Amino acid sequence: MALAKSQKSLKKWTGQKWTTPSGKPSGKTGEVYAPAKAIKKLQSTAAGTKKLAAANKKKRAATAAGKQYASHGLHKGKNRA
Repeated sequence: MALAKSQKSLKKWTGQKWTTPSGKPSGKTGEVYAPAKAIKKLQSTAAGTKKLAAANKKKRAATAAGKQYASHGLHKGKNRA
């Protein structure tokens, strides 16, 4: 039996190594979680480093406001209520 689209997406997502840019827990640093490959790619360019810094700033502000999710733009296509 073939996997449904959502099952394929979940299988791909769980196979990725997710981390923060520093490798430390997000609860201590306030950084965003993203796939390690995406973080490495962002850190390799000046524009990517700025984008990552802006995402971390938005994440920290949302966390300080008591929100669980931050709309920081790194995870395209995600709709958070």
